[in-house]
Amino acid sequence: MGRRVVITGLGVCAPNGVGLADFTKALHDGKSGIRFQSKLQALEFSCQIAGEPLIKANLLERYLSPLQLRGLNATGLVYGIIAGRDAWADAGLEPTAGASPNWDHGIIFGTGMSGADKFRDAIYQVDNKEVRRLGSTTVVQTMTSGISAYLGGMLGCGNQVTSNSSACTTGTESILMAYDRIASGKAEVILSGSCSDSGPYIWGGFDAMRILPRDYNENPSAASRPMSASAQGFVPGSGAGALVLESLESAQKRDAKIYAEVLGGEVNSGGQIGEGSMTAPNSEAVQRCIVRAVQNAGIEPKDIDTINGHLTATTKDALEISNWSEALGLKGESFPFINSFKGMIGHCISAAGSIECVGSVLQFEEDVIFGNINCEDLHPGITDIISGSKIPLKTMSYRPKVIAKASFGFGDVNACVIFSAYNP
Repeated sequence: MGRRVVITGLGVCAPNGVGLADFTKALHDGKSGIRFQSKLQALEFSCQIAGEPLIKANLLERYLSPLQLRGLNATGLVYGIIAGRDAWADAGLEPTAGASPNWDHGIIFGTGMSGADKFRDAIYQVDNKEVRRLGSTTVVQTMTSGISAYLGGMLGCGNQVTSNSSACTTGTESILMAYDRIASGKAEVILSGSCSDSGPYIWGGFDAMRILPRDYNENPSAASRPMSASAQGFVPGSGAGALVLESLESAQKRDAKIYAEVLGGEVNSGGQIGEGSMTAPNSEAVQRCIVRAVQNAGIEPKDIDTINGHLTATTKDALEISNWSEALGLKGESFPFINSFKGMIGHCISAAGSIECVGSVLQFEEDVIFGNINCEDLHPGITDIISGSKIPLKTMSYRPKVIAKASFGFGDVNACVIFSAYNP
């Protein structure tokens, strides 16, 4: 069974709220962070909207020194530092001081691509034979493990410090990687999470694939429509989410606040076989991931009262609901409540899982199930499987006991984590 693992800190940098308080209020209120992007219009994108965190000019001075800020041009890195350091502080932890790092503290913080804008600048400087002008931080800003390297150094962590990368599954996978390490006794505290860059160099490929909504440039907040019959595709987003995972013994020793417990989960791949492909899920693998997550958590399907789905506002939403129903053996009124935060934040790519896990865990703290927006016209393929009453359109008072959170990513990769309310 391994040791019990709990969550003692949360941090977030999301399109609809930077910082835990603002993000929580935004989820309560159903506030969208999707806005018109003039830079996308200038570049003649078909989809000219996106979810991007709004960072106040002086905010970064709280997290980075003037020297660290010099030449910093990697948005995902910035988002990850904000979320990560906030989560660490929220857990009541301090950066390690002294001659040695803390050997029991680690970082598992993922991303898809780091420093796209910085990399673009570097290419031009190299092509113009101006290599010496690249600066000393180009490498750390553009390497995938830049975010974990930054956080590991800022916090003085001496345990595993690494970055995972599994497309849209990255954030949820990082939590399960941290869980496994702590449960097996190899670490006491791990900061887990993920981040994603913003901007046209990240979002352009999706626009070219014609999978983004094109009819909402003048009505951005209505564009992301998970589970809706009128969904046109996902809205790109960016940001970061962070969670401090800790052994129960360590948390109790520190008398730390405990948000929730991680019961377990599962990570797998569909192998891009059958209906699975680079962009489409293999339903057999998705169902197997959910079934094994439930088994590994030591619960029964009926114990789950809330699901936070991947649910991207594409044609695959109904298939995802079908897969949940088949895996859990539940449908109609017996199906758990389900929500998707992508209606408010868009699809934050490699940051999606971690931001949405933060939102999922907050439901234990707030005694609510956060509502869905933009799905008043539920897809008939969904209501044929589950009752519409299980898809709350507004935040509802409720005390969840077990929440399942899943992410399904490009490359036919899957992750499902099971959270529970903490019971001493």
